Amino acid sequence: MAFRVGVVGVGPVGDRILRVLKERDFSIEGAPVVMATRERVEMLADEEVLVRKVAPELFEGLDVVFFAGREGAKGASVEWGRVATDAGAWVIDNGGDFRMTPGYALIVPEVNMDAVSEENRHICSPNCSTIQMVVAINPLHRAAGVKRIVVSTYQAVSGWGQRAMEEFEHQVSRYAAGEPVEFDPSVFAKPIAFDCLPHIGSFKDGLYTSEELKMVYETRKIMEEPEMAITATAVRVPVVIGHAESVNVEFERPLSRHEALEILRDPEQSPGVTVIDDPQELQYPTQADCLADEHKDAVLVGRVREDPSVEHGLNLWCVSDNLRKGAATNTVQIAEGLIERDLLA
Repeated sequence: MAFRVGVVGVGPVGDRILRVLKERDFSIEGAPVVMATRERVEMLADEEVLVRKVAPELFEGLDVVFFAGREGAKGASVEWGRVATDAGAWVIDNGGDFRMTPGYALIVPEVNMDAVSEENRHICSPNCSTIQMVVAINPLHRAAGVKRIVVSTYQAVSGWGQRAMEEFEHQVSRYAAGEPVEFDPSVFAKPIAFDCLPHIGSFKDGLYTSEELKMVYETRKIMEEPEMAITATAVRVPVVIGHAESVNVEFERPLSRHEALEILRDPEQSPGVTVIDDPQELQYPTQADCLADEHKDAVLVGRVREDPSVEHGLNLWCVSDNLRKGAATNTVQIAEGLIERDLLA
């Protein structure tokens, strides 16, 4: 069966959604209806695409709509999500506006696809850094029970958006030419070229940033553990694509490095995980690895080691493509999960 598909938003994530739909042979009836704030022709997924100015009538007859536009009061899903569901479509929303709203499922297919129901056809995809962490730790949680998580993220500039990618590349070229490095304070508070900025999102009560709090609250919701102890530090690093995370986990029960690696290497127990962990051969995953074709939709895990400073502690390092598994691929996998459950039909 073929499905009528819409995509709202044509930035880096919208481009990746169209790529992933094509690569995974998602069955589409006709061409996807691609929408944004104004009509124009864009190169998306290596093809010229007519982008339509978003309007209510464009949602009529669509089976599923992927939202990849901006967030906030005038964001894509805030303005058009209800229009899409009222027209009969399932909405799969990459934005953050409804993730923590009661009644809206927050889904990572490898972890909690069963949380989807017909009661609310607007499904949220989590923050990119949350996605890769829960894919990596959920199999270990099932085995030994997570008690506490301390996570530090090292996030690529593409997590901010296209302007940040362009700004970083411009700064690098000026640096290489021996010219003063300029920066736009509406993107990052300081130049990102050859520096790390411990500041992603806005500062909130308690001096945590919004990005750090997303990891806390979203992880609890996805894993259905509202009291799980989690603390996060989110850092922007001078990398174009790919988020990395150092994750320290304290478990309720013993879990050795050997046992953890057995679980993580088993595709039945740990779907979506690829282990790269061989200290003797200096093998561990880096952000460059997640750009390889064989890894672009996986969560790469390595540096697994026991933490002797706490009882039942374990450290691991995980890496993933934030534009694909951290965004586009996760949304398409949600749509595939709807088909498997006969909900999208």
